[in-house]
Amino acid sequence: MYWSNTLVPTMKEIPEGAEIPSHILMLRAGLVAQVMAGAYTYLPLGLRSLHKATEIVRAEMNFVGANELLMSAICPISLYEQTNRVEAFGNVLIKADLLRGNKKVRVVFCPTHEEEVTDLVSRFISSYRQLPIILYQIQTKFRNEERPRFGVLRTSEFLMKDAYSFHTSIESLGETYQKMYEAYCKIFNRCGLPFIAVEAESGPIGGDASHEFMTLSANGEDKVVYCEQCGYAANMEKAEIGSHSCDLAQKNVQLKEIVELDTPEVHTVEQVCKFLKVKPTKLIKTLIYVADGKPVAVLIRGDHEANEYKIKRQLEVEKLELASPELIERVTGAPVGFAGPIRMIEKIPIHADTCVMEIDNAIVGANKPDKHLVNVNTMRDFMPERIGDFRNVVSGDACPRCSAAVTVRNAIEVGHVFKLGTKYADRLNAKFLDADESQKTIIMGCYGIGINRIIAGVVESSHDDVGIIWPVNLAPFEVVICPMKITDEATMQLTEKLHDELWKCGVDCIVDDRDQRAGVKFKDADLIGFPLRIVIGEKGLVEDKIEIKWRWEKETTMIPIENAAEQIITLIKTERNTNEKFSNFNQKNLQN
Repeated sequence: MYWSNTLVPTMKEIPEGAEIPSHILMLRAGLVAQVMAGAYTYLPLGLRSLHKATEIVRAEMNFVGANELLMSAICPISLYEQTNRVEAFGNVLIKADLLRGNKKVRVVFCPTHEEEVTDLVSRFISSYRQLPIILYQIQTKFRNEERPRFGVLRTSEFLMKDAYSFHTSIESLGETYQKMYEAYCKIFNRCGLPFIAVEAESGPIGGDASHEFMTLSANGEDKVVYCEQCGYAANMEKAEIGSHSCDLAQKNVQLKEIVELDTPEVHTVEQVCKFLKVKPTKLIKTLIYVADGKPVAVLIRGDHEANEYKIKRQLEVEKLELASPELIERVTGAPVGFAGPIRMIEKIPIHADTCVMEIDNAIVGANKPDKHLVNVNTMRDFMPERIGDFRNVVSGDACPRCSAAVTVRNAIEVGHVFKLGTKYADRLNAKFLDADESQKTIIMGCYGIGINRIIAGVVESSHDDVGIIWPVNLAPFEVVICPMKITDEATMQLTEKLHDELWKCGVDCIVDDRDQRAGVKFKDADLIGFPLRIVIGEKGLVEDKIEIKWRWEKETTMIPIENAAEQIITLIKTERNTNEKFSNFNQKNLQN
């Protein structure tokens, strides 16, 4: 491939609206071009990397015995209605009406394919002899992302590998789940993507157990809780909190009398703290939720954030949402910002986070407009119906496994595996006949990887001040050949000969045949991040040598022209198989 024959629109300046390294560099390196917010065109170089990630995923899926198919990107909305996911997805689900004759056909653009694949299996799998089976596809998905940002990390259209396994027993599901878990580890290692696997919530997908595969990134929008002592890892929604995380109680503290204070126009924790000159650890936030249609109060310490996944689990409810301002005023007698656990107009269940029980002489809303109460104490002034873990973890909290302090890190989700159980099979009537001729429900697993996020994740974790640093396995081209003088016949003859020899032996290489200065060529090569750069210059030709340089190394090496192709082929194929040079660089990069 020659530079002059392809489209490589590199940019010198940071594109407007690009905020994080992967977004900036993918635009500047000419990998993608924005069509609109949340939608991108993959340009030739970007598409090559995307295809390489796809092939790694496909190879590992095939290795574990998964069967590839390709399902429709649209399906009737009735399938989603049967599983109650129209409501679960909300505005994220893209819906459309197709006019066919005099009929209007309501469809959805599939955000995932649990419904479609389960419906398929319900029609073609009928016996235990056909199970277990794994089906997968690599397909475009659609989600109405209300806040598209960060380039291809959060888009309305994205490429995903989704696999689904079907079983006769929980034990069979467990075996496949472990097999897929290990396959994911291999995929991310082959892609040169540093990752950790964390316990996770299943979200709108549903199911009994799940793990997310995360790559740590300062710009990631997900939060990961990690214990360096024992290796415990979970996403923020799932992370548990060990004991001794809230020991704020002081021995022999005098419990003072409740006092009502005027706090005009003071609604938020920050405003209350500033007005009363106290720390947020002295406040108790009273959050009013509607849980399965009924109002409840959840108490959280002022400096903590409520975790709605934990609240749902603790209260054992299916649906949870914050109460409307009208409902809050009806229940408490006050507008938003002044709710408290005592003196409510309506008696509703009150549930408290464990940390709330450690606060003495707390500040709470007075359930009156522009009023707060000080010196409120649990046990003396009110007693919650339930005490438990209702909040997000913060750095320094105790690990639930070993009690060491955990840290909270930003991360990007690149994969997710679920044990779905029978959620979809029950609702879409996916059954099989067992050996005893009894009809049973198929048990399912689900396994997704965001292909686009692999690419963006590698760029996010592997770059420097001048550009991307690709591993060989994902680079759009493994080698860039830079002839210094394209008007020199001897230079171009050697360039073409080397290019052809590399291509014939399966090495992806591109020749930068532009009539540009060396500095321009080198800057573009570093910006795009080609792993190996070859320079053919006049001085080298005199000495019968060419210069080679790995993108992640500072030093260059001169090698003889006579066996240059053979040496380069060996270097590239060795690095493909081992990822050793890139991994060593990446490890040092992460440590720094």
